[in-house]
Amino acid sequence: MENKKKKKGAAALRLAVQIAVFALVFFITVSKWLAEKGITIPFASEASLHAVCPFGGVETLYRLVTTGMYVQKIHSSSLILAIISVVTALLFGAIFCGYICPFGAYQEWIGKLGAKLFPNKYNKVVPAKLDKALRYLRYVVLIMVIYNTAATAKLVFQNVDPYYALFNFFTNEVAVSAYIMLAAMSGLSLIVERPWCKYLCPYGALLGLFNKIRIFKLRRSKSTCINCKKCDKVCPMNIEVSSKEVISDLQCISCHKCTSEVSCPVKDTVTISVKKEGAAHES
Repeated sequence: MENKKKKKGAAALRLAVQIAVFALVFFITVSKWLAEKGITIPFASEASLHAVCPFGGVETLYRLVTTGMYVQKIHSSSLILAIISVVTALLFGAIFCGYICPFGAYQEWIGKLGAKLFPNKYNKVVPAKLDKALRYLRYVVLIMVIYNTAATAKLVFQNVDPYYALFNFFTNEVAVSAYIMLAAMSGLSLIVERPWCKYLCPYGALLGLFNKIRIFKLRRSKSTCINCKKCDKVCPMNIEVSSKEVISDLQCISCHKCTSEVSCPVKDTVTISVKKEGAAHES
């Protein structure tokens, strides 16, 4: 019973973080919009969606290094957040994606509805070979965004960014193409878990690279694993956790759903640690 309470507590904590970040970003966006209408909210009206987006720090990096200036609309806070997210990725992998990203949470919440509407097909409709090929697209998107932003010094990605469209749908600043992308990702989320994260997200592609060198690694203990495959079933990125000793897959978003703290029924079997099985220093 106590173990079940701990598992529920870990899942509830992650959900609470997701809701809090989503609400904060939405509040900041609304505050900025109201400020433009002449309605000022103390301490909030100066912030903007771009100011709290760490990917902006990546997009502006080339221009900042070569000219000492930021790309239009990008703030120094974006660079600071980008540095923080890279540091956390070095420690824990792409944990920003699994816990912080509001658009990732949005897809996940739609996916819960999809799982109820299509219980037998949800997250199983894309053939394995096609799925594997599509996952390379986000690296293409990452390269294109960085190159075009560096070449034009403008936020070209904004025109197709579903995250920007989601939090600015009530304004007149969103391109039709971004609305189309938002609608497509929302619809796909009903049958594919986190489609944007899997196939198109450039920031997720970048942070995922750190899974190979992260300090606190996600590990599976072969000696205590009972091969129930619950870790595989709960993984939103369709990673076969049960076949690995160290989960360093580039797609891992460090949501921790597979761990013994959340879904794995055996204590200390899927854990986050610095050292291999048998060594101390668990985190």
